[in-house]
Amino acid sequence: MSQTIDSIFEITPTDAADLSVPAWALYVGVTGDVKIDTPAGDTVTLVNLLQGVVHYIQARKVYSSGTDAKSILGLLGDFR
Repeated sequence: MSQTIDSIFEITPTDAADLSVPAWALYVGVTGDVKIDTPAGDTVTLVNLLQGVVHYIQARKVYSSGTDAKSILGLLGDFR
């Protein structure tokens, strides 16, 4: 897998709005659950995502309800 990260942005979980740009991957600074919407429109809670790991999961929304992980970053780039 080729992994080129072009941009990193902080994610503030919210139930109200989608991310301004969908994340190609997520980084979690503090282990916990993360509830997301995928680009395909699926809503899923990712249970106990480990801290310090890049999770190759695309997200267009990160909910505040159902999310207790902290220091979440969105990653953009070429992940082929």
